[in-house]
Amino acid sequence: MSYVESVLARVKEQNPNEPEFHQAVTEVLHSLQAAIDANPQYEKAGLLERLTEPERVIMFRVPWVDDKGNVQVNKGYRVQFNSAIGPYKGGLRFHPSVNLSIIKFLGFEQIFKNSLTGLPIGGGKGGSNFDPKGKSDNEIMRFCQSFMTELYRHIGADTDVPAGDIGVGGREIGYMFGQYKRIRDEHVGVLTGRGLSYGGSLVRTEATGYGLVYITQEALRSKGDSLQGKTVAISGSGNVAIYACQKAQQLGAKVVTMSDSNGYVYDKDGIKLDVVKQIKEVERGRIKEYAERVKGAEYHEGCKGVWTVKCDVALPCATQNELDEESAKTLVKNGVKLVGEGANMPTTLAGTDVFLKNGVVFLPGKAANAGGVATSALEMAQSSGRLFWSFEEVDAKLKGIMENIFKNIDEAAKKYGFEGNYVVGANIAGFEKVANAMMAQGIV
Repeated sequence: MSYVESVLARVKEQNPNEPEFHQAVTEVLHSLQAAIDANPQYEKAGLLERLTEPERVIMFRVPWVDDKGNVQVNKGYRVQFNSAIGPYKGGLRFHPSVNLSIIKFLGFEQIFKNSLTGLPIGGGKGGSNFDPKGKSDNEIMRFCQSFMTELYRHIGADTDVPAGDIGVGGREIGYMFGQYKRIRDEHVGVLTGRGLSYGGSLVRTEATGYGLVYITQEALRSKGDSLQGKTVAISGSGNVAIYACQKAQQLGAKVVTMSDSNGYVYDKDGIKLDVVKQIKEVERGRIKEYAERVKGAEYHEGCKGVWTVKCDVALPCATQNELDEESAKTLVKNGVKLVGEGANMPTTLAGTDVFLKNGVVFLPGKAANAGGVATSALEMAQSSGRLFWSFEEVDAKLKGIMENIFKNIDEAAKKYGFEGNYVVGANIAGFEKVANAMMAQGIV
């Protein structure tokens, strides 16, 4: 049995009933095989055994009182996975599906995504099975305060810096930061995604979408091409999708689709982003309303159909596993040149294989959507230095980071004989930096 396979067997044996975590570790370690084979010293140092075991797992109860006076109890988690290159960094997710397996899977992935940014941040993740939907502002505040009353013991500006994720936006970050400051009596950059009035950073809202398009443009540029004149299909209509659309349009592309969980809109003349923003950011409405307001636009029930639209570039920005094998084959048939993942794991493994086998440029999420965490790290830098950078300054730094990510994943893929395979390139490039740091720091 190879070193990789023995570690995988160990992970599955010692972490039973954690399918999401098993899947993430399997995918990553298999793609690292070439780098492991080239570095036999890793096995002697037990590097993979240490890499797949979190440095610390914190689980706690979160009691709170709802508006009816009833006591509610939720589970809270923080998995501090790896701090070899810097403080733990990763979001907090509030969603009923949250469990230890999902948090470990996300934390493990975060190690490599954070490493790819080139910034000194380690990997972590946390959250709760609390569902913010249908809760009043006061209920959410009470929950966030209770959550932070335990979490504050385990985080710090130089230890672990959480951010937002699903179910955790500006409101929740504000409530948690207020409670941290109240308990610790210190105003420090312990959370990112804060409001601009109390230490946040410009470009944070736009960061993931902008970053996705910057790396897309760089990948096309490496092939002597650009986004100018390209037809782009985007799924989703949240933060990532809206700002990916905005930046793609600024670079001369025509974005023709957007979607939500009910269906998608197709506008052959190009999406009118001001209309989408009004519907989604102001009115909190459904995407079908776009077709009611824009002449010539079409609305189709079911979001999977978004990938039947002919396009040069596809940017899945909605949710995990939204782009399956069948959809991938349709995109290839229609002549897609590049697929960039704006969401976390929106393409199934079978779908990814279709793109790689057909020579489509495929940019995996840990590289393509790293703009969000990169800008979070830039917020940390501003907090540490008591600085506030302009929009243009942060945007320029973000663009530089994304271009550098593409360069690194491209070089890593070539180095190990996988030219053009950016899935392998991203995993190896992220891994090498962490591995070198772990080797330098001894058996810890």
